[in-house]
Amino acid sequence: MAKQARAVETRQQIVAAAAATFDRLGFDGASLGAIVDASSGLTKGALYFHFKSKDELAHAVVEQQHAISIAAVDAIAATQASALEQIVMLCHEMGRQIVEDPIVRAGIRLTLEFSAGAEPDQPGPYQDWIEACRHLVETAIAEGDLLPTIDPPELARFVISAFTGVQMVSNVLDRRIDLEQRIDQMLHFVFNGILTADCRPDSDTIIHARWSNTRQPV
Repeated sequence: MAKQARAVETRQQIVAAAAATFDRLGFDGASLGAIVDASSGLTKGALYFHFKSKDELAHAVVEQQHAISIAAVDAIAATQASALEQIVMLCHEMGRQIVEDPIVRAGIRLTLEFSAGAEPDQPGPYQDWIEACRHLVETAIAEGDLLPTIDPPELARFVISAFTGVQMVSNVLDRRIDLEQRIDQMLHFVFNGILTADCRPDSDTIIHARWSNTRQPV
């Protein structure tokens, strides 16, 4: 058991070192040597024991990033917040993860880099985020907060696409210092024309909904 635990710990150490390197250099700029150098005590032998190639290691980072994000989706779904508030919480939690977690930053960077190829091989994360958002949009319509004329799959895809663009531009222009503010602005513009008349007076409160570690809106 102790040997197995050490193997799991070493693998996680490698993934963390790889994430830090991919976050800094991207897939093409990163080398296995740079990944080894990014973690004290890590050897190439240990790296090759767990991962046979840089490509395999990059996909492991993406998979872990995706698991982190989906865990947040599930946790937010367990709150008592309305579906509309959950959409807001999800956008801001994704933003927080990008700012604070190098594995998430690296995973998203790698997904975008892989998707720039002739045949994108990492559509899964975006498909799952869109599907989670679609479910929330459908629920928000049923709860009377969004107009019934909205097409849930189209709105879900637009929200995730808009978030992706907002976080990328925030990174380029301001190193994501203003990301929370930019997400609020994005949601304000998105919601402005699709809230029902009954929900519109509460729009400012809804846009400032947040998910905390206690899994309660604040």
